[in-house]
Amino acid sequence: MKFMRIISGAFKSRRIIAPNHLPVRPTTDRAKEALFNILYHSYILDELKVLDLFAGIGSISLEFASRGTRDITAVDQHRGCTDFISQTTQQLGIDMTVKTQEVIDFLETSENRFDIIFADPPYEMGEEEFYKLIHTVMAKKQLNDNGILIVEHSKHTDLSGHPNFDQKRQYGHSVFSWFSDR
Repeated sequence: MKFMRIISGAFKSRRIIAPNHLPVRPTTDRAKEALFNILYHSYILDELKVLDLFAGIGSISLEFASRGTRDITAVDQHRGCTDFISQTTQQLGIDMTVKTQEVIDFLETSENRFDIIFADPPYEMGEEEFYKLIHTVMAKKQLNDNGILIVEHSKHTDLSGHPNFDQKRQYGHSVFSWFSDR
């Protein structure tokens, strides 16, 4: 079984257990806690509009929901993942939009704008595909004013050459690269 823990908020310490057959690599507790500490001091979480791309079992979406964010969209192309997120949100009484769709297709057709877009693609995704993801978000102007795109990736991937790159934070083998539409 694969599991993740909600770090803080209404569902603090709740363990979410997912079936082994789902193709996911949940964000580590350490990395997630560090990320949300930064976000907590920069944003009013219950006022955010959040998009979680490559949502997997919903670790990031559920953490936002637990901390009071009410406008969350989770997107993953794997039906098993989105079914799992839907079942979990129903069990917890969370209202969340869950879409089963390829991420670039979703971005290219969505007219919505977000305060935070979090993307956790497979670590083995090629650098060219990471850049396409970032470019699509920026070209479609999907960030609200002062919005950020946070991309989680392996420490072996370097996205700092993108013109919208702001900063990166490394936690073990995971890196969060931040981008804004300046």
